[in-house]
Amino acid sequence: MQRRQFLLGSFAAAAGATAMRGAAAALKFGHRQANMVDDAGPAVFDLAKQIHGLSGVELQVYFKGTTLCDQATLAAYQRAAERTGLTIPSLAGVWPPGATLLQPTAEENLRNAIHAAESVHATTILAACFEQNCPNMDQEQSYGPVVALLQKVSGAARDAGVTIGMETSNAPADDRKLIDLVDRPSVKVYYDLDNVERYAHTGEAVPGIAILKDRIRQVHLKNEDRLLEEAGRVNWANAVKGLAAVGYTGWLVFETSHSGPQQCIEATRKNIAFVTNHYAS
Repeated sequence: MQRRQFLLGSFAAAAGATAMRGAAAALKFGHRQANMVDDAGPAVFDLAKQIHGLSGVELQVYFKGTTLCDQATLAAYQRAAERTGLTIPSLAGVWPPGATLLQPTAEENLRNAIHAAESVHATTILAACFEQNCPNMDQEQSYGPVVALLQKVSGAARDAGVTIGMETSNAPADDRKLIDLVDRPSVKVYYDLDNVERYAHTGEAVPGIAILKDRIRQVHLKNEDRLLEEAGRVNWANAVKGLAAVGYTGWLVFETSHSGPQQCIEATRKNIAFVTNHYAS
């Protein structure tokens, strides 16, 4: 009996390890447009195509004087994605200059972003809200209107096959509170671990993965201008293992800073290898 139990346990462990390696191999990596190039334009896809393991580019709705609300611009990006065989997993930069989540134009801005995302087959939009533009989850008069707004636009997002990913300057527990109050499948968290630490929630980024779990729609990875393996605000080896532990297999989008195209290619290749190895370990 002991031998049989040992063998069964060994088989289970081997199967688990094989499944983890398979999940790591299936990870989807993207890179944020605004951190890859200085100029707007579909040539960003030609740069991304040179990075082995990268399969998507996160575009900006508003970037360098251009907007995906313009049909010609949107179509040019879509053609570039199709030509290079890459995906547009998500749209960031949804606020025009001067606009925020807390202004009366927020509903229109979100609806415009949802429409643009649907047009290029992106499944996520990133709705950023930081510091004074972020709801205070201790004050209902602050977060109540945001909850109502997100509930209002959630139907349009659902119908378009789009999820609104909230990227905030709040602690993970407050992000969870916001998403649970909205209580709509098409509204989740766009989790940026570096931002958690940057906005003074020291030591909460990695534990925050387990707090949020399936409320995480998408993840940003960054370490300023350094590789993920180098020291920074986040221990990325532990973060990747934390994502694996909760079964996260969604898009992982780099938001690292680069000094030029070749350095972007080389650094992103190294970062992809780093994440893949630690996810499977």
